[in-house]
Amino acid sequence: MRWFRLIALAAAAIWVAACSGSPAPTAAPTTDAAPPPASWAKFRHVPGVVDLAARSDGSFLVAAAGRLLLLRPDGSLTMFARGAAGYQTATGTEPYLATVTSVPVAGEQCSFVQDTVFAIQPGVLPEVIMISPQGTSRTFAVLPPGRSLNGIAFDGTGRFGHRLLVTARWRGRTTVFGIGCDGQWSVVADNGPLVEGGIVVAPATFGRYGGDLIAPDEGTGRVYAVTPSGAVVTLAQSALPAGGDIGLESAGFVPAGATTAYLADRFSAGNKHPGDDTILSLPAAQLTRAGIRAGDLLVATEGGAKTIDVRCADTCTVRYVAAGPVIAHSEGHIVFAS
Repeated sequence: MRWFRLIALAAAAIWVAACSGSPAPTAAPTTDAAPPPASWAKFRHVPGVVDLAARSDGSFLVAAAGRLLLLRPDGSLTMFARGAAGYQTATGTEPYLATVTSVPVAGEQCSFVQDTVFAIQPGVLPEVIMISPQGTSRTFAVLPPGRSLNGIAFDGTGRFGHRLLVTARWRGRTTVFGIGCDGQWSVVADNGPLVEGGIVVAPATFGRYGGDLIAPDEGTGRVYAVTPSGAVVTLAQSALPAGGDIGLESAGFVPAGATTAYLADRFSAGNKHPGDDTILSLPAAQLTRAGIRAGDLLVATEGGAKTIDVRCADTCTVRYVAAGPVIAHSEGHIVFAS
């Protein structure tokens, strides 16, 4: 493991240096006089909802109250991964999800299986749990103790070697782990700014940041891009409210043919934005009205689901495009039906 530590130290130096780069584009400030063109609306009540993950058949897995549910295109909900070999975790935690979206990689000794879902498991021994498409689960990877896991994404582009990417809080900073199909991990970047929630890998079409890991920071309102070498840049600075349980939390890229966006609105007692245990939706007509198109990045705040659209080529543009119910407490990823 000594060479992992050397890589981590080098990546930390790159990360810190890159954060001092040129100013990032900023969304226009929100005002009552200039409301956004789109609005998140309540779609389906789900007690304890925390995150959603899309499957190739058009259905979604929903993490809620320590269990997984299957949300079908017709809106019906059924339990998933039950039984002795099924999935269950403690309620009140944030077991964010990532599904495998790409086919096996030629030349590898192993491969991920499409529609396998992975869930982070916070705890004394932070783990990543693998749930098969048929609903059986097992421990897939155990990460160093003391790390608080707070984000997960699958690299479908291959810039990170078609690995799982997991963020973890460690001594007030962020570590990014890459986990191969054999469950073995290495450090991609260390000593980075705090991020959590709906991290996601950008498609190749996302300009200069194509294939990078995109991560929002609720404390500052920044959106970071992390490269496979461990470098990090601020690609956008939101003018939306920032701070714990308020700022940018959820992210997702709009796929071609997207019809509806979905976002978890989790009930959080005693919070300024207490949430409503609801899946929120942004239908196709709303996406069109807001000028949102395939390849764009949507990022929503934890408080109120205020949403920006980020579009990148050589440079990026940022627009404030949607808001949700004032009480909304958004969590996890933004996912899309298509």
